[in-house]
Amino acid sequence: MTRLARLFVLSLLLLLPTLCNAQEATAASPPENLAERTLEVANRQVFEFRATMFDASPEERAQRARDRIASLSREDLLATVYAQPVSLGNKQGVVMVLKAQPLFVVYQDDLDPVENPPLAEEAKRVQQRLTDALRARHEQLSAHRLAIGTALAAGATLGYLAMALLFARGQRRLLARVIWQLRERQRGKLSWHWLLLTVERYGVMLAHLFAQLAFAYLWLAFVLQQFPYTRLWGLKLGQSLINLLLEFTSDILDATPGLITIALILLLTRLAVHGLDFVFTAVESGRLTLPGLHPDTIGATRRLLVVVLWLFALIIAYPYLPGSHSDAFKGVSVFFGLMLTLGSAGIVNQTMSGLVLVYSRALKPGDWVHVGDAEGQVIALGALSTKLVNRLKQEITLPNSVVVGGKIVNSTRLTNDTGIPFTTKLTIGYDTPWRQVQAMLELAARRTAGVRSEPPAQVNQLSLQDFYIEYELVVRLADSMVRNEVLTELHSHILDVFNEFGVQIMSPHYMAQPQQDVVVPPAQWSPPPAKPTQDL
Repeated sequence: MTRLARLFVLSLLLLLPTLCNAQEATAASPPENLAERTLEVANRQVFEFRATMFDASPEERAQRARDRIASLSREDLLATVYAQPVSLGNKQGVVMVLKAQPLFVVYQDDLDPVENPPLAEEAKRVQQRLTDALRARHEQLSAHRLAIGTALAAGATLGYLAMALLFARGQRRLLARVIWQLRERQRGKLSWHWLLLTVERYGVMLAHLFAQLAFAYLWLAFVLQQFPYTRLWGLKLGQSLINLLLEFTSDILDATPGLITIALILLLTRLAVHGLDFVFTAVESGRLTLPGLHPDTIGATRRLLVVVLWLFALIIAYPYLPGSHSDAFKGVSVFFGLMLTLGSAGIVNQTMSGLVLVYSRALKPGDWVHVGDAEGQVIALGALSTKLVNRLKQEITLPNSVVVGGKIVNSTRLTNDTGIPFTTKLTIGYDTPWRQVQAMLELAARRTAGVRSEPPAQVNQLSLQDFYIEYELVVRLADSMVRNEVLTELHSHILDVFNEFGVQIMSPHYMAQPQQDVVVPPAQWSPPPAKPTQDL
């Protein structure tokens, strides 16, 4: 507990006896025009005079009653108060009598005109309030009773201070442990454990504050009840706490059937999710075959069905939530509905495009694809976007709607076992035997480390141009992510092989008819490294 709080508690304890012996007029009271006609005894409201009777205003009648009660001796305060009906002229009333001495009269005109209770019943209530007020006045004048109240208040204060110190020490120990663990966790990366420790730290602080306030409330209610003048305040504090606990308990009991229903709904949904997971796991492992389920779409189908099940469970359980029919819940529902309406158009479009990609099986993580001008390996196929990594290790994020709206070229889907195909082109004149060109390109492919040996490289003659032949070398890459490195090495080997066999990589262009025919004699059709054919 802080020093300021301790000083406040000690000051309030020292002031309580003074407050108990203070005059009733110094107490908190209604507005001045009402206070003048309200009879209060020992800080207790006994009766409110409203009518002018026999030229005596309500203020004068209240003052006379105060004077008569003030003139009573301490022993008279314990006497029995009697309520005797009286009739003065045409006015009916009930006079409050103590030891044959009338104190004041309750008339029918004094009663509340709105509620208009029966005079006899109101008189009984006034009689009881007056009796209690006189007993409290007697205790207030008793030094023995004030001494007992002061002792009990002091004991309660010492107990409260001891409990506050105990809670403060416990809080310091808990916070020291949590802070030490936080410092240990901060040395590495942030994690859920670190976040939970942070929540625990503030939870300890809030719990300590709540405990201090609760004990302060109980202490104040107990101390106020030890003195007659402030007993009503203490009783009101205690009754407010009891009413709060009763209302809280009643709310819990009222909400229990709904909470049990919600628990059953969640349990059944959880069992259904486990059943779906078992079925999809069996299909994914090949132990079970279901029509319409493909290995590439099992994951998405599982997630969709799980989300649908939980949404369905939430819709069913919503009416059973405590306070679900209140205006607060309705306002929150309208707020989230408005947010969903305003922001869901783009999200729904991207999500549906993602479902089209999944169920069309156009691509999956690990595939090497061309999407528009983007080329790379698929690393994530999300609900809103598709992510690629290109040869330069750059991440490319494409909205699903863009992927669906364009052309997708999948280089992996039909070549998982043979490797991703990769091509390079060159043009050679007609005076170079095509068998030699083919053999040299195949030799260069075999010398390249990143090219798979099976299946072997393939050379295609794409077109016969006016001055040269266009060749295409098709190889299979072992790893598509090192395409640039393999391309560089392959081109290097092509240059080396062509230089090794004395063939120029050059495409001639003739401005006039050559003096000699640009042909290859049959005897030179298979120069090294080409293998001689049997036809020759």
